[in-house]
Amino acid sequence: MFLDEYLHIAQPDKHARADAWQVAFGLQAVDGLRPSAYMVETARQHIEGELTDNEVQQRITAYYQTQEGRAEEAGTDEADGASLRIQRLLTDPSFVFSPAGLANIHRHIFSGVLPHAGKFRDYNISKKEWVLENASVNYAPFDWIKRTLEYDFDREKAFSYKHLPLPEVARHMAEFVSGIWQIHPFREGNTRTTAVFTIKYLRSLGLYADNEPFKEHAWYFRNALVRANYENYASHIERTTEFLELFFRNILMGEQNELKSRYTHIRWQGQRPHLAGDGGENTVQSSVQSSVQTGKSSVQIVAWMKQMPGVTAQQLADKLHLTKRAVEKQIAALRAAGVIRRVGPNKGGHWEIIQEETC
Repeated sequence: MFLDEYLHIAQPDKHARADAWQVAFGLQAVDGLRPSAYMVETARQHIEGELTDNEVQQRITAYYQTQEGRAEEAGTDEADGASLRIQRLLTDPSFVFSPAGLANIHRHIFSGVLPHAGKFRDYNISKKEWVLENASVNYAPFDWIKRTLEYDFDREKAFSYKHLPLPEVARHMAEFVSGIWQIHPFREGNTRTTAVFTIKYLRSLGLYADNEPFKEHAWYFRNALVRANYENYASHIERTTEFLELFFRNILMGEQNELKSRYTHIRWQGQRPHLAGDGGENTVQSSVQSSVQTGKSSVQIVAWMKQMPGVTAQQLADKLHLTKRAVEKQIAALRAAGVIRRVGPNKGGHWEIIQEETC
């Protein structure tokens, strides 16, 4: 993508800004939108530290008052405004896990773009889906939105991720996120809001996530959500989270499962995608284990964690001369293999070595 070079050579603060902009731009694809070239160039200057958030906002507002801005194709103003707000949310560590927090994310993204930003819908909806051959998911009735969200959030709060292997985390996350999406709390912008909420929630759990799938496969993400919430027994179609699980395994475990929207179509006749490896759970787990056993940097990471249990990913990156992203992928693999676990919160917690002999 157009800002890829920053993800490879930037300092941590620039890297974080570039990552946030990449996700923000990529998510516009779920509604068939794309940012303007002016927005992309402005984002580059923001990443470089040449512009502040407020200056970016002022530039974009002024741009759409010019003749060139008014001549932009339909939707770029929404894409630009939403992208700016998404990158702000993704670089802000604050997060509230509640229906009100979800609504607040929607309000932040679409304030000044949608008149109903941050408000739950007050009518029932249906949407024709290409992946369902123009059928629609059965969304929650509007008068059930608040209590259904509260029920799902309460159940999630009671769920324990302690000692849960990463493949199971991916499976559970697919079920929880698809359930929130199916409620469809908002008239528009539901998928973009769900994506931002998901990224921030994973971070709040201390789960190191690779955001690449959100940047490159936002349309697949939406189609996977659709398939997780559609069933038609007369046509022998059952709801399935398998596609969404592949997406989350790529995020949490660094796998390279193929994410193609055509696979999610209800009439797809070709070979279905398999998990990275040969599609078997044991093979995936053993491949992660193998990478841990043979990776020199993984051995060094475990050694530093043993010496400094409170060490952060950024500190490890500095010590090993790696990018933070590379370290986070190694940590995810070590956790998946059961070599290490996190004790306590992301801030103030520490690492515990479970199977030192594995390394």
